[in-house]
Amino acid sequence: MKRFLAAVAIAAPMFTSAAIAQETVKIGYIDPLSGGGASVGEGGLKTFQYLADELNAKGGILGKKVEIVPLDNKTNPQESLIQAQKAIDSGVRYVTQGNGSSVAGALSDFLTKYNERNPGKEVLYFNYAAVDPILTNDKCSFWHFRWDANSDIKMEALTNYMKDVPAIKKVYLINQDYSFGQSVRTQARAMLAKKRPDIQIVGDELHPLLKISDFAPYIAKIKASGADTVVTGNWGQDIALLLKAAADAGLKVSWYTYYAGGAGGPTAIKQAGLDHQVFQITEGFANVAHKPSQEFEKAFRAKVDLSLWYPRAVNEMRMFAAAAEKAKSLDPVKVAYALEDMKFEVLDGGEGIMRKDDHQFFQPIYISSFGDIPAGQFDEEKTGWGWKQVAKVDTAQTMLPTTCKMDRP
Repeated sequence: MKRFLAAVAIAAPMFTSAAIAQETVKIGYIDPLSGGGASVGEGGLKTFQYLADELNAKGGILGKKVEIVPLDNKTNPQESLIQAQKAIDSGVRYVTQGNGSSVAGALSDFLTKYNERNPGKEVLYFNYAAVDPILTNDKCSFWHFRWDANSDIKMEALTNYMKDVPAIKKVYLINQDYSFGQSVRTQARAMLAKKRPDIQIVGDELHPLLKISDFAPYIAKIKASGADTVVTGNWGQDIALLLKAAADAGLKVSWYTYYAGGAGGPTAIKQAGLDHQVFQITEGFANVAHKPSQEFEKAFRAKVDLSLWYPRAVNEMRMFAAAAEKAKSLDPVKVAYALEDMKFEVLDGGEGIMRKDDHQFFQPIYISSFGDIPAGQFDEEKTGWGWKQVAKVDTAQTMLPTTCKMDRP
């Protein structure tokens, strides 16, 4: 009898924990919450927590409460795998990550192998921001879905715009030295050479990821090169500090970027006085002329005290809920099949589609410039300046071919 009661005492917390797990949809958020990427990681965490609250206010997903589980990976692939295993051990069946394609590649490989070894316990990976094209090409996986446009899609759109700007004559490339940054420089060179062979590439720099505290020496090189334009895929502190160094040095060139709108970027642009000389390509921005997204932006800022950096995170979470409803299940395999070829009205307006062939999401994308804006529009970081649309690319025009050959369960 004593042994029986002891067994019950041990089992009771386990049954209670299991019951709680069944009532909760846990999403492991694996991103930097310390180190050089912490500013964007914290912003992303607040975004996903806001979106979980939004879903929960509507009854959750299939009646179950959504919980975001923060897991600090320090932007390190090895640490990310430790955190992924920790998430799995705690009952997580869905993980999301965005900062760092090296992390994304490691997570995709890890979860693909894990799922092969553990049928019935599969885990899905929702990628909201890691844009190395290889993730939906040669290294595609059934278990990986990406909601951001990949780097090639973004560069195709940027260079299509740049080719019609006659003032661009000398371009300097500066990027982070890992798979994504290398992809940006390679495609920028190739696409500019094809579309504007008269443009000179006067510099091509790679630097360590999230390790540079002072970009003054790099800015000095850009100045000395005579460049009139800089192209960069830098993100996190690497774009904020790069722009700050440009402001300090009085560098007056045009910038074509992926992530100038991240933490600290807008403040540095205003300090540099680069009124509508810094461009960014995104799937949306605060001043898109679309009432529902502007209402969302207003509510988000009021609660979180941040700009919405990740409209794609909104699309991801809402599509997850829609796929579960469609599948009538929270089983990751069934949700994955429901997501394939799903069409969805995106936050900033227009239809997006999750391509079945490679699990790349396609949506309208925008080029915007940062500077003086009309009264009443959304500014950034209390600078009084904000983003203004200069070009839009419709969904159909963003679709590049894929080399993905996907194995499906």
